[in-house]
Amino acid sequence: MATWNSRGLRGSSLEEYINRTNEAYSENGLALIQKIPTPITPVTIDRQTRHITLAYFDQKSTVDYIGAVQGIPVCFDAKECRTDTFPLQNIHDHQVYFMEQFEKQGGIAFFLLSFTHRDVFYYLRLEKLRQFLRRAEEGGRKSFRYEELEPEFFLPQGRGVLVPYLDTLQKDLSVRD
Repeated sequence: MATWNSRGLRGSSLEEYINRTNEAYSENGLALIQKIPTPITPVTIDRQTRHITLAYFDQKSTVDYIGAVQGIPVCFDAKECRTDTFPLQNIHDHQVYFMEQFEKQGGIAFFLLSFTHRDVFYYLRLEKLRQFLRRAEEGGRKSFRYEELEPEFFLPQGRGVLVPYLDTLQKDLSVRD
């Protein structure tokens, strides 16, 4: 498997890490995952540079990534957190709805979280997110803490890619069986 030098990517966004990971997975025939662009409508375009200088979003985006892993449809969204507390308001109802519908069609939906201050990645199962959302709906916390997360769903480091989510996806599948 291809190895990436993470030192060369310091300061890059989670999205860039995932894009590089997906390239490596694709090159090795492990997965085919595409970044879903957010649809926009340009309002102002600089005629000299032909760059969009003002635009608005056409519709709410659903997930950041969609594709297949060894024949299994997957979709996921990426979120960053700078503290040990993740506000549930960062995950939108329309995203959860899309993911639930995706899973009803036989796919797997999840979130990849980056706890940037800890330099760790976490695979948030949709079912675990639902537990946190139910708690909030019942008057409880409108966030979840790092300590509440399932230890087995933290992504291992040093697996030849920057965000090695495939092994953790396998754990998710085994929990579902």
